Amino acid sequence: MGLLFHYQELEERYDQWATEYDADLENSFVWLAPKMVADVFAEHVKPTAHVLDAGAGTGMSGEALAELGFNNIVAMDLSQGMLDEAKNKNVYVAFDQMALGGDLAYETDSFDGVVLVGVFTLGHAPASSLDELIRVTKPGGCIAFSIRVDMTQGGDEFPAKFASLEKAGKWKLAKTTEPYKPLPKGEPDVFHQVWAFQVA
Repeated sequence: MGLLFHYQELEERYDQWATEYDADLENSFVWLAPKMVADVFAEHVKPTAHVLDAGAGTGMSGEALAELGFNNIVAMDLSQGMLDEAKNKNVYVAFDQMALGGDLAYETDSFDGVVLVGVFTLGHAPASSLDELIRVTKPGGCIAFSIRVDMTQGGDEFPAKFASLEKAGKWKLAKTTEPYKPLPKGEPDVFHQVWAFQVA
């Protein structure tokens, strides 16, 4: 019940923010993560790939992928308001309202790769989301995401999840970038890294 309530609260917040989201991130914050993730993803996945943009928001990550030649991208987000804005970008082939952290209504091995931008941050999608993302990604496919550096250290749930999935033979690390500032104007003290894993 707690997780459901949390997602309802997040959904409402993003629905309300949807129309101003791009302007806020581009002008007030200078949001660099979409391009960073797209560039890393493109090193491991061909532009002809069927891609899931999980937590697509208004489609900024889809735009970054489209600039690199990707044209078969599915947008998934918990907020219908955000998905409505993403439709205006004209870079997606489908739009699905779903939340990470539970079962996804996709067949196993549906996608050649998955990108997540701004999803693995405080109070958002849990590390357990990775189980379903691996399930819906074909063997040899790539899951690439940007995540706060402080969430991949110490006792956080993410480093333990990364390690357990690797130990179980579910995926292997393909690349990690150096820490960078995803919001140099808005939150100059926050650092992210892009991680890319190859699904086994």
